[in-house]
Amino acid sequence: MMETKLTLKLNEQVIERAKVYARNHKIRLSKMIEHYLDSLTSQKEEKDIGATTPHVESLSGVMELPADYDYKKEYRSHIEKKNT
Repeated sequence: MMETKLTLKLNEQVIERAKVYARNHKIRLSKMIEHYLDSLTSQKEEKDIGATTPHVESLSGVMELPADYDYKKEYRSHIEKKNT
């Protein structure tokens, strides 16, 4: 695979936060941006087969719910509270 140089103009604060993030995750900033652009551009193909986004995947398993958790009941209750 051939690599090509790309010049971007971005908000300085965003760049600094991105550098800190990359450093903390031990990844090069260019590689981080490459992964992000790749995930954006390949989403259309993946959505067609029901794939989740990388962000949603990263959240998977964050919460553990009881085995008898009824999400439909909870959602209905939430909507009822919201409409009152």
